[in-house]
Amino acid sequence: MRRRTLLRGLGLLAGAGAVGGLSSCGDDPVPPPPPTSPDGLPQGRLTYGDDPSQYAELSRPAGEPRGVVVVLHGGFWRAEYGLDLGRPLAADLTGRGWVTLNVEYRRVGDGGGVPETLDDVAAAIDLLARTDLGLDLTTVVTLGHSAGGHLAAWAASRGRDERWAGGVDVTAVVSQAGVLDLRAAAEEGVGGSAVEDLLGHPYGPDDAIVDPARQVPLDVPVWCVHGTSDPIVPPSQSVGYVEAATAAGAEATLVEVDGDHFTVIDVSSTAWARTVEVLDSLG
Repeated sequence: MRRRTLLRGLGLLAGAGAVGGLSSCGDDPVPPPPPTSPDGLPQGRLTYGDDPSQYAELSRPAGEPRGVVVVLHGGFWRAEYGLDLGRPLAADLTGRGWVTLNVEYRRVGDGGGVPETLDDVAAAIDLLARTDLGLDLTTVVTLGHSAGGHLAAWAASRGRDERWAGGVDVTAVVSQAGVLDLRAAAEEGVGGSAVEDLLGHPYGPDDAIVDPARQVPLDVPVWCVHGTSDPIVPPSQSVGYVEAATAAGAEATLVEVDGDHFTVIDVSSTAWARTVEVLDSLG
């Protein structure tokens, strides 16, 4: 499927709360990584539970890694879309010297929602601490698109709830067109009923612990990359988050780019190049 056709189809689906995501910009899907790296080190598919969706794909670069990027795909937390959306990003970043962990998780429709989806993201990130992997965890960046942007920012605050405390620390967050304010998204109908479906009920005060906008300030820097012409997740999600975070004394940066919801995950785009620049400043 060509990119233009895919974008048109996803744009129509988004109004019904189906997805915000893009599998690849060409005709051929990006394959999963092999089970070992050229150096013979473990990589490829790693499981963190018994459910078919509880796995991630680890890829290692040639030479000394610059750090680790955890890739969290979008799709309004729904089961229709999976980690194949993140493979082009992971492949590009691995080629640029990063260890990448492309995460699958239980989504709404296949056993996910709150708290299961968050349980899975936390457990997947904690895979990085496996001693047999031998990873340097000085730099661990969560990179998420759309609903994955929510998960990327949430992962940096998970220690505030004892259910998810402990494990591998996130040192920076890059949100790409992320759903960062669940309350506003629910009120505005972003993704249709996506937020209510994720939570399992209408948004309420008790949901603040899983809402990035209610968890500012974070102790780590956050970059919000957002297309100014995004019709699916409004740029106000990123603008409002950065304004609130900086007002609270946190380090947060808005990176506005030309394009729509999917430009930011097109690895041939200028918008993706801006994301790469952010990561270059970290590793």
